[in-house]
Amino acid sequence: MNTGFNHIVWKNNTLYLLDQRKLPLHEEMVECKTVEAVIEAIKCMVVRGAPAIGIVAAYAAVISVNSYLDESESNREIEWREAIATDLDQIEQARPTAVNLMWAVNEMRQLLISVEAKDACNRAHELAVKIHREDIESNTRMAEMACELFADSEGAAFSVITHCNTGSLATGGYGTALGVIRKAWERKLIDQVYADETRPWLQGARLTAWELQRDGVPVTLNADGAAAWLMAEKNIRWAIVGADRITANGDVANKIGTYALAIQARYHGVKFMVVAPSSTIDMQLASGKDIEIEMRTEHELTQFTGHRVAPEGIDVINPVFDVTPATLIDAIVTDKGVVLNPDENSMAALFGESEQD
Repeated sequence: MNTGFNHIVWKNNTLYLLDQRKLPLHEEMVECKTVEAVIEAIKCMVVRGAPAIGIVAAYAAVISVNSYLDESESNREIEWREAIATDLDQIEQARPTAVNLMWAVNEMRQLLISVEAKDACNRAHELAVKIHREDIESNTRMAEMACELFADSEGAAFSVITHCNTGSLATGGYGTALGVIRKAWERKLIDQVYADETRPWLQGARLTAWELQRDGVPVTLNADGAAAWLMAEKNIRWAIVGADRITANGDVANKIGTYALAIQARYHGVKFMVVAPSSTIDMQLASGKDIEIEMRTEHELTQFTGHRVAPEGIDVINPVFDVTPATLIDAIVTDKGVVLNPDENSMAALFGESEQD
């Protein structure tokens, strides 16, 4: 299934990003010619979704390399590595929770350690394109593996529920959790998708609903607080979500509200699936307690479309992510394989050796 739109475009040494803040009403591209412009696009959520942020970070590194090595040959070997290293540090700090960003920056760091100045521009660009391409390929593999887990649901089609946006917009293309949903719809395994609106940025309402509607997949939008009622009343058999970071014991950091959805799923006998590329796995963190949770501005809660909806002076707490314990997760699907009932042993069996190499 072709999603029919390009949201991350590299052309003439410039990065173009579909402005996700303006969807679904307007489809506008933001032009990023500098590292600072890319960082701002990440921070202000022109682009969001852990895999997509990682890809965009890789292209930001290419912009950095080009900006220093397209200039005079003089003092290149003395100055360019230090200058680019500073840029990479700033890119890495754009958002703290999603590990894909740090992973992509580190891939660039490793490349630039030994590459010669004359080759750096081409090599950096090749790596960014590779990261982008492999993300799309891994999305497709994960969708295939995930659909195999629906074998026990053969027969009449069933419904699924998802949270936030995990589709093409959140990745290099196709999607993680939404990629699974797309594949399941193609195979006639599901008949309905329920999309949490996903407060406060409404990624479900603005982005997931937009993507699925474009693809002709039957989607029904619901308030986040309606998820438990839907599980009790509708034929929902799986909750399928993405991830921004997964730790060594299988705990999952994802958009705020995921933890609550997992608790509701367990109570109602609905299975819970997390779909994420292996770059989202952080085997250096023992558990979700070690994950830094990003806090965002109070205005995201006290205002709506520029209009105040809460009393002046009210205290506000606005965590962007929460951590779902591994004990509430039935399956973690990655491009390297599937972990059922994740814990530190099953995670180590699939990821431990490669992470230690």
